[in-house]
Amino acid sequence: MDLENASDRVPREVISWAMRKLGVKEWLVSAVMSMYTGAKTVVRTVYCNSKSFEVKVDMHKGSALLFVIVMDAISREFRVTLPWELLYADD
Repeated sequence: MDLENASDRVPREVISWAMRKLGVKEWLVSAVMSMYTGAKTVVRTVYCNSKSFEVKVDMHKGSALLFVIVMDAISREFRVTLPWELLYADD
């Protein structure tokens, strides 16, 4: 699995699922998810801007801890069905 750009493709629901799976207290899950609630963006071109739309995928840049939480929760799911696992970073 290539994890180089994986944080750009993490659905927001997976972030809250992972934190709950690892036992993060609900007040902290709510606090973190409030950073993502209602996040909108536009596409800018030289001609015009698009209408704003909600962003449902992607983690804020610098959210390495959240990405580690997501990967830990996902890898725990693998451990249930696989006899072994190997995760490594190629950087």
